[in-house]
Amino acid sequence: MKTILNLFIGLFFISSMYAQVSLDSIQYLDEVILSDVKLKRFAKGYKVRTLSDSILSKNRTSLTDVLRFNSNIYFKENGYGMVSSPSFRGTNASQTAVIWNGININSPLNGQLDFNTMVTSNFNSLTIRSGGGSVQYGSGAIGGSIHLSNDLKFGTPFGHQIQLGYGSFNSKALQYKSTYGSQRLALNLGVAYKDSDNDYKFLGSDRRNENGAFDNLDITMNLGYVLSKKHVLKLYHNSFNGSREFSSTLVAPSNSKYENQNYRTMVEWSHINTNYTSSLKAVHLSEQFKYFENKNNDNYSKGLANTWILKHLFKYDYNKRFSLSLINDYSYIKAKGNSFADPYRHAYAATLILDHRPTSKLQYTINLRKDVISDFSSPMVFSLDANYQVLKWYTLKLNASKNFRTPTFNDLYWNPGGNLELKPETSYQVDLGHQFSFKSFLWALNTYYIETSDLIQWRPNSTTGYWNPVNIANAKHYGLEVEMSYGKRFGMHAFLTSLLYSYTKARDEEKDEAIFYVPEHKATASLSYTYKSWSLYYQHLFNGEVAIIGDTLDGFDVGNMGVGYTFQTKKSLSYALDVSVINLYNTYYENVALRPMPNRTINTKLTFKF
Repeated sequence: MKTILNLFIGLFFISSMYAQVSLDSIQYLDEVILSDVKLKRFAKGYKVRTLSDSILSKNRTSLTDVLRFNSNIYFKENGYGMVSSPSFRGTNASQTAVIWNGININSPLNGQLDFNTMVTSNFNSLTIRSGGGSVQYGSGAIGGSIHLSNDLKFGTPFGHQIQLGYGSFNSKALQYKSTYGSQRLALNLGVAYKDSDNDYKFLGSDRRNENGAFDNLDITMNLGYVLSKKHVLKLYHNSFNGSREFSSTLVAPSNSKYENQNYRTMVEWSHINTNYTSSLKAVHLSEQFKYFENKNNDNYSKGLANTWILKHLFKYDYNKRFSLSLINDYSYIKAKGNSFADPYRHAYAATLILDHRPTSKLQYTINLRKDVISDFSSPMVFSLDANYQVLKWYTLKLNASKNFRTPTFNDLYWNPGGNLELKPETSYQVDLGHQFSFKSFLWALNTYYIETSDLIQWRPNSTTGYWNPVNIANAKHYGLEVEMSYGKRFGMHAFLTSLLYSYTKARDEEKDEAIFYVPEHKATASLSYTYKSWSLYYQHLFNGEVAIIGDTLDGFDVGNMGVGYTFQTKKSLSYALDVSVINLYNTYYENVALRPMPNRTINTKLTFKF
């Protein structure tokens, strides 16, 4: 803990020195925000939901916590803080892409991301993009994509935030954030540390969550510098270092442990001209892990993957209504580990995007992409999305696409069992959306259909005795999603309420049965109220039953509640105290069979801003 405190102090002084840098007085950018360009420009026909800072602060620190209560995504979590994988519109974890500042960061080893290894407090915005996105974001974006962005703001004052947290099961959290923006320089720093004994009781028994302790440290640094009126240089970096024990189940003890380190670095050079924009990104992604079957000895298995990416976007605006973009993307991936030799992959992708607004009410985008990959062939994919404002208060949205997921290194090279004859998964989807807006009331309805072929599944091989991945399954998904929100302010009082509901049908066509761990019904509701310095919020989650092997897992209702007070001072310092109760009704529930989630917990936070 002393090392962590020293790190916080060091970063504080570093950020203070940045604030003292003398900058050119010529104003190049005034309150300009640099962020994920493709998400904002080329998603007009998609359902896109952005979560505000206030929402991110209510659900502790992990990406799982935030999305479970603020999206239609279901999470299979092997006990709190353990491995967490999403089911987006009934698809599996490797069919959901996670996008970090415009870059797909799904693992090349297993094709997915553990959502408990992403700390949301160090990001400025979190956006959920529903529907296929392989054309713009590559492999895995079949059900949808999650976008984590560090927005760089120029022309903003210097500020610090320190947050201290303590909660049930000896859970401790410490966060530091700093931001600064002048006319030419933008900077944000973030450090988040958390650890927990995580030994919660299993309701209805005298047992506890055994072997469930975890700790993690997340560091983010982002820098933007205006080289001239037309050139901007940006640097993004994120490091995650985590250690956790793997919890026991109700029927099987565990003494295992898992350590992982993820490093992400990107340098971006942007050239902005009158009628064209050029952006060149150089990226390095590194992931490594160690798995200890017995945490008390030094024997472990390990894996490592390094990815290098060069990505160039050229966008030409013919006029205010028509633009053409070309994206060239090259990546080289190298891995090594105990269960595979030293596999590598070269991949090149070319993407063409046509964006047209023929009238003030209609806009559409056509996307084409072709990948050339060294270790197998991949299909050409496409997407079409359109947005039409039928009435001032009613907008119609439509998108259709062909998407894909490439076999992972584990699928191809795992020893024993890998299959070099695998084909990419191919998926077609269509989504129709209706969006209504009446002053402070927003309502959206989306219906969708997804059909995927050549699904990759690991199955036992009676000849070899090993499990092998094979292209065998086909799946169909369809459903509807409803979102409603209403906000009202009068005097010192402010109310905001929202409701999300999803109906999902997902079937394995080969077996003619429901896909496991996909709830047919899921709903979340939230209500927040502020008065002067007081704030109060309530969240509720209903999760319907899900199919599991040979049975079903019961549905459940879970509620969270919190209250906060902000102390105002005459100086620049302000501080706030927040107390939250998680699982307010002390509900017993499982997201994964035989792995109970925590009983009622209490968390406190003290936040200083200056």
